[in-house]
Amino acid sequence: MERVHSRKLHDLRRRVLRADNPEVPVVDPRDEQPTSLHFGGLEGSRLVVSASFYPSTPPMNPWLATYQLRYMATDFDVQGLGYGGRVLAFAEAELRRLGAEQIWANGRDSALGFYRASGWSIVEGSQYQSLETNLPHTVIFKRLVSDPTAA
Repeated sequence: MERVHSRKLHDLRRRVLRADNPEVPVVDPRDEQPTSLHFGGLEGSRLVVSASFYPSTPPMNPWLATYQLRYMATDFDVQGLGYGGRVLAFAEAELRRLGAEQIWANGRDSALGFYRASGWSIVEGSQYQSLETNLPHTVIFKRLVSDPTAA
């Protein structure tokens, strides 16, 4: 796993997350900001997994230093082989090093089992239909450090 430039992730984002539709944007306006972080994993020379993180004020625990995960994608032929978990672990270590206390995402409902197995929590009652993909999503989060303000 390694940090990569966001442009290297566009093809994988489009193929896996946007049904390979060339008309659908796969660029986040925050991609080029110096505080944004992009991670990828290779199988040989082929990029097979991606995850991008953006500093964000989350809908939960807004007092914590938080990054939002977007565009988490694992190529179809290697799904279930551990690449997603490895890229998240690598990213979480880097984010902790940078002082992040929490990560959050709008997780596809079809991937909630993966996120739960990776230690993420669901925000109850946050389910919605994404306008970008027309797929059901749920707000999820993961604390990267213990919260001393928690009751």
